[in-house]
Amino acid sequence: MKRGYLATLSNDRRQLLAGYQLVEGARKVVGIGSVGTRTWVMLLIGKDDSDHLVLQAKETERSVLEQFVGPSEFRYHGERVVSGQRLMQATTDIFLGWNRIREPDGKERDYYVRQLRDWKWSPDFTVLSAAALKVWGRLCGWTLARGHARSGDCIAISAYLGQSDSFDRAMVSFAEAYSDQNEQDYAAFQKAVKDKRIAAVAGI
Repeated sequence: MKRGYLATLSNDRRQLLAGYQLVEGARKVVGIGSVGTRTWVMLLIGKDDSDHLVLQAKETERSVLEQFVGPSEFRYHGERVVSGQRLMQATTDIFLGWNRIREPDGKERDYYVRQLRDWKWSPDFTVLSAAALKVWGRLCGWTLARGHARSGDCIAISAYLGQSDSFDRAMVSFAEAYSDQNEQDYAAFQKAVKDKRIAAVAGI
């Protein structure tokens, strides 16, 4: 797998990764959004046991949008995911790449690869003041807008938004309705548990 994956990295990152050897791999149980897909965790060792690197290879399948807009322009599903991340994100994982491999069951599957360590950060919202939360919201909005501007037609987006606050108010309205729906769904869930129509275990 390493050989094909290396070809998707820039030369400087291939040189960096060349100093590591794959010594162990294991399957990983993934989160809710990736249930049913395969994920591998790979341990690589450099000059000694203190010099280690852990990569994650996550299975990628065809986009759910293909049924509406047709097949992706990319040959590999992993390449599609990586290209999207590189386009949308100001800075991506330095080892972000992809590969297609034939597994023991004889089937070929696409994967994208990155470091296992999650470099993302977010504050503890339980201790944020209203003013700090407002600043954080502005930063998140700016980052999201920048990603869309990088990946889409920024002039068309700007023209669509216009100079008024109509879009802003529409987003606030949607967010409030979404929050209300979450509360209704959770209340329905609690009632179903209370009525013993479903079983729930707390504290896991």
